[in-house]
Amino acid sequence: MADLPTLICILGPTAVGKTSLSISLAKTLHAEIISADSRQMYKDISIGTAKPSTQEMAGVKHHFVDFLELETAYSAGIFEKDVLSIINNSSNKVWLLVGGSGLYVKSIIEGLDDLPSDLILRKSLNERLKKEGLEPLKKELQELDLVHFEAMDTSNPQRIIRALEICLITGQPYSDLRKGRAVERPFRSIQIVLRRERKILRERIEQRCNQMLEEGWLEECRAVFGKRELNSLNTLGYKELFQVIDGSLEMSEARDKIITETSRFAKRQMTWFRAQQDIHYLDMPDDQALDKIIHLLNSSVNQ
Repeated sequence: MADLPTLICILGPTAVGKTSLSISLAKTLHAEIISADSRQMYKDISIGTAKPSTQEMAGVKHHFVDFLELETAYSAGIFEKDVLSIINNSSNKVWLLVGGSGLYVKSIIEGLDDLPSDLILRKSLNERLKKEGLEPLKKELQELDLVHFEAMDTSNPQRIIRALEICLITGQPYSDLRKGRAVERPFRSIQIVLRRERKILRERIEQRCNQMLEEGWLEECRAVFGKRELNSLNTLGYKELFQVIDGSLEMSEARDKIITETSRFAKRQMTWFRAQQDIHYLDMPDDQALDKIIHLLNSSVNQ
């Protein structure tokens, strides 16, 4: 056990401060960062996904940032295989897993449950999505599995469809089927969730939204507007700004909606993380955060 590498997971809701802390920690530990953000993986959408800047990443190797074309399908299952391959083929003793995409984090820490699929049913659900929109599918999933519905990103149609597919195939809530035993991993892990007071977090979300708009987020959306139907672009902020571009939403309304929906998403992220096991919390800001994390690392290694 003492020879196993350690995976330090810096987790938490959007805008809580994961990027700056993880980069400082990576520099201190001479570690590499594995991003567990399902949208920062895509090229051409750097502003709206709050990717770390070139200056921030300088001197720290980042994996899974800005490496996929928007048209490329990617999943937590593929991510699991790719991350394990990188860790298994490296001599590094410490890694940082950083992000807020709960399913991607779970895929690395515990592995994903082997859940059933039905491509014909999935096709039917996708056809319903095109004809009826997302709301009827969300309502159906809410009725079939309220627990999962309240913890997930309900703006992501493919995740709604996948959860519905499993509920309809098995006749059971998706959440009941996702309680399998964790698989053995070739590393020890430490999960640290960053927290802030809800009011402060909303203020940070608002400040970041304003900053991203000042940096050219709307122009970034114009550049990918022709690809807006792609799943990679069906995400917070882009949908609202696409509506600004097509004239169906005023800019002030879009901004307010982005802030509100992002705050709700942050709440769902915390709901997800609170349901996980063996979590250490850090209330931000914390001047001693690095020292506390290093202490947890040393304690883990010495066990």
